This record gives sequence, structure tokens and C-alpha cells, in this order.
Amino acid sequence: MKYLQDYIDNKNAWTRFFNAPAINFPLTQAEVKSLAGGLDSDLSPENLHCDGEISHAAAERKYQYYGKVIKDLDRYCANQGLTMPKIYEYY
Repeated sequence: MKYLQDYIDNKNAWTRFFNAPAINFPLTQAEVKSLAGGLDSDLSPENLHCDGEISHAAAERKYQYYGKVIKDLDRYCANQGLTMPKIYEYY
């Protein structure tokens, strides 16, 4: 859960900036869906590669990190009886 917690902490840092509600455990199905949507967006080619501004190796590290977040989220969903949404940008 280390990677999922880190991802949520990062999301919460941004939500505080915009005065939006924080995501906290235990997660609801709606929060899981929102996190999955965020991960899908983060994994889009233009976001993953920062519009071509980072190296392939840096993009690969980001991809590997998001993959670990997805695995943590999938395990969390399985343990909590929640449905893991499909993340289309993850292969």
C-alpha cells in the first residue's frame, strides 16, 4: 500500500491547493473510480512523457511507479470488496 498511499498523498497536496476535499482511507467506490481515472490520465502518452520533454528512461520510471500504484489499488479493492475499474492506458 506504500505506492497507493504516496499517490493519494500527492493528489491530496494538489486538492488542498484547490480547496477540494481530500481522499482518505477507507476509500469509497467513488474514490476508487476517481483514482483510477486519475491514473488513466497520468498514463496517457502526453502526460507520461511530459509532451516529449523527458527522456524515455524517465517516462519508463513514471510508468513503473504508476503500475505499482495500480497493483496496490487492485489489492486494496480486492481486500475491501470494491470493484477495480479498468485502467485503459495500462498494458
